[in-house]
Parts: sequence; structure tokens; C-alpha cells
Amino acid sequence: MLHALLTFNRLANRVADITGNLLAPMTYLMMLLTVVVVVARYWFNIGLVPVTETIIYLHACVFLLGIGYTLRAGAHVRVDIIYQRLSSKGQAAIDLLGALVFLLPMTGFILYSSIDYVGLSWRLQEGSAEPGGLPGVYLLKSLMPLMAILLGLQGLAEIARSLLTLFGQPPAEAMQDA
Repeated sequence: MLHALLTFNRLANRVADITGNLLAPMTYLMMLLTVVVVVARYWFNIGLVPVTETIIYLHACVFLLGIGYTLRAGAHVRVDIIYQRLSSKGQAAIDLLGALVFLLPMTGFILYSSIDYVGLSWRLQEGSAEPGGLPGVYLLKSLMPLMAILLGLQGLAEIARSLLTLFGQPPAEAMQDA
């Protein structure tokens, strides 16, 4: 059982690491495009709607697809007044409880509630409401259920890591450090 948990934990962490590494360059591209939009708007009085929407699309990709990586890296928001003072087993118990009570139900709700929303967008082949805007809003909206799947997968990895900590001594690669 512990071997299966460790194998699953490694696999899910690998998915999160690959996703995070693929998304990281998008932040630099967003920054560069933002500079282009600002320069075009304020120096040349030119509006670049497609470029502005590209920034929005990139931001959505980074946020929605990077949330699992953020959980893996421990970079999510945590109120750790008590947590930081607990032993590793105490922290694992809190993480396990949080994942079971809050994280997995939330990701399930997001997945369930986004399916019809995304399906309608695909049926309409929804595009931008802005004149000259980008088509493919339906593709952007498709990131919502994918986000829930990636976050749920990493949530299961966190559960596996917590169980490994509670019932055995996990090796360093099973720990949360990215």
C-alpha cells in the first residue's frame, strides 16, 4: 500500500512539475506583451485589442493550469498560526483533513459545474465580445474543468503524501518541496 501511494505521489508530482515548467515562460511573455500594449497605447495612441486579450488568455493559462503546481510547491495561501508549530505528522494530519474536507469537494464542484458552461461555449463557438478580439473563448473556458482535474490530481498526491507521512517515513522525493 505504501509503495502504491509513493508511486502515485511521484507520478502526480511529476505532472505538476511538468505543467509548472511549461507555464513559467508564459509569465515573461505576459510581461513583454504588457509593455508592448502600454507603449502602443500611451506613446502611439494605438489600442491593441488582440494583444491585450492574448495577455488575458496567457494569464488564465498560468493561473488555471498552474494551480496544481502551486499546491505542490506549497505556495498556496495557508493560515499557519498553529500549523507551523506542529510536528510533520501533525502537519500531515491537517493537510489530509483539509484535502478531504475542502480541496477535493471544491474541485469536484468546479468540475461538475463547469461542464455545462464549457459545453455551451463550445456549441456556440464563443468568441470575444470585443471588436477585433480573439476567437476561441470556448478554448479558454475549457481550462476550467482541466484546472479542476489538475488540482484534484495534486490534491490526491497531497493525500498520498500525508498518508505516507502518517504511516511511514516518506523519502525526500515524496515530500512537498518542488
